[in-house]
Amino acid sequence: MIKKIKVEQLKPGIFVHDFNCGWLHHPFLRNRVKITTDEEIEKVMHHQIREVYIDTDKGLDVDDAPTKLEVDQEIQVEMTKIDEPDVQDHALVPLGEEIVRAKQLLDEVKKSTQRLMDDVKLGKQLDMQQAGTIVDRLTESVLNNSAALTSLARIKNKDEYTYLHCIAVSALCISFGEHLRLDDQKIKALGIGGLLHDIGKVRIPSEILNKPGPLSEKEFEVMKQHVMHGDCILRQTDNIEEDSICVTAHHHERLDGTGYPKGLKGDEISPFGQMAAIVDIYDALTSERCYKNPIAPTEALRKLFEWSDNYVNRDMVERFITHLGIYPVGSIVRLQSGIIGVVVDHGEKGLLYPIVRAIYDTRKERVVSPFDIDLAKRGAEDADEIVSCEAPGKWNLRLEKYLTL
Repeated sequence: MIKKIKVEQLKPGIFVHDFNCGWLHHPFLRNRVKITTDEEIEKVMHHQIREVYIDTDKGLDVDDAPTKLEVDQEIQVEMTKIDEPDVQDHALVPLGEEIVRAKQLLDEVKKSTQRLMDDVKLGKQLDMQQAGTIVDRLTESVLNNSAALTSLARIKNKDEYTYLHCIAVSALCISFGEHLRLDDQKIKALGIGGLLHDIGKVRIPSEILNKPGPLSEKEFEVMKQHVMHGDCILRQTDNIEEDSICVTAHHHERLDGTGYPKGLKGDEISPFGQMAAIVDIYDALTSERCYKNPIAPTEALRKLFEWSDNYVNRDMVERFITHLGIYPVGSIVRLQSGIIGVVVDHGEKGLLYPIVRAIYDTRKERVVSPFDIDLAKRGAEDADEIVSCEAPGKWNLRLEKYLTL
């Protein structure tokens, strides 16, 4: 059984199932390990990890600890209490139509972003005009239909992760800023900050940056320097907003001071830095990496909500969830009826009732001709609801195929 405990409850003989730190580094080569000594517990505490998940079938139990299922259910209940915005986001262009353009756009800006970063790696001045053009193009797509670009941007080739991650973070920052009704100048600054938030990685050795597995303590210390490198690069760049620089400088800081590079706390972290931290974590969790599988968007939002007790801004997390929906567009879900489907739009009734495009019937064990189910409009006799989210790789879907129907 998987349970959640505070690190103060750790003792030798407990099997750690998940260090529950997502973006942080822990002192073990694997994320699942049996604790054998007090020194190992001290290492966990030294890395300022607050809570971990344990597997009682592989190690000692902690009697009063809640199960993972209980924790998830409690978080889900709290998430459903999030207030809906007075003004809903409305797409100007149908999802299927914008998906086609967004796919071509991603191919083009990926090349532009790679050239932008490669030039900086070669010692050239950062081309802010080019960065601005990329962000302008991303903004146009987001304004047409934010779900198109942000859902496609989750699909990443492992070998191109760095560039695609920067594009995805930029698109999500733009979309989030638009949702918060920031003015155009602020949205562009936020988008540029998102695009360049990892620019400092051009100065990290490739063998560390592209290592297909966990980093050692020494390697992680080198990796953390990308934030300072990025801040230095941007401060030597002309015509860049301070808000954009703050995104790079603060996106790994955490509200309780456990982040890096400066260990800033609370309001010491800029609002744009706090927004970017949420977006960066969400995209990293939902993306496939050479050393980990992606998790479902809903699970990523649940983790962000869980971590908003200490690490990230709770109010901003709630606004982010309101924007994307508890079940973001592109999520794969299982309905009570046995239907497997893809979320294609937010419903009118609330965060729990999106529009789902049915693609497979598990009870009949067959593919179905796609049709849409609006969970907000189901009557008493044909009521249906989401019972779980499916792992992104389980069904081997070409997501854009079902979003363009």
